[in-house]
Amino acid sequence: MIKNRNSKIAKRKSSKQLHKTDTQKRIIRTILTIGALTLIIIFFFGDHGLYQLYTLKKERVQIQNQINNLRKEKIELENEKTKLQTDYKYIEELAREKYRMAKKGEKVFKVIERENDY
Repeated sequence: MIKNRNSKIAKRKSSKQLHKTDTQKRIIRTILTIGALTLIIIFFFGDHGLYQLYTLKKERVQIQNQINNLRKEKIELENEKTKLQTDYKYIEELAREKYRMAKKGEKVFKVIERENDY
C-alpha cells in the first residue's frame, strides 16, 4: 500500500510537472507567435514598411513627371522670351493675331462664324 501511495503521489507530481511544462511551452509559443506577427505587420505597414515604400515610389514618379513637364514649359517660355526680345516679325504677327492690331492704313475685319441649324 505504501508503494502504491508513493507511486500515485509520484505520478501526480510528474503529471503536474508535465502539465506545467506544457503550459509553459504554450505560453512561449503564443508569445513568439504574437511577436512574429507584430514584426510582420510592422515590416509591411510600419513607417518604413513595404507599403510606405510603395507609396513613396509612386509619389516620386509623379513628382518626377511634374518636374519634367515644368522643365519643358520653362524651355518653351525661354524660347518665347527670346523671340519677343529679338524677332520683330514674330512680335508683329502676335500683335495682329492676338491683339487685332493693324498697320496704318489697314483695316481689321472680325469674322464671326455662324452655326448652321439644319
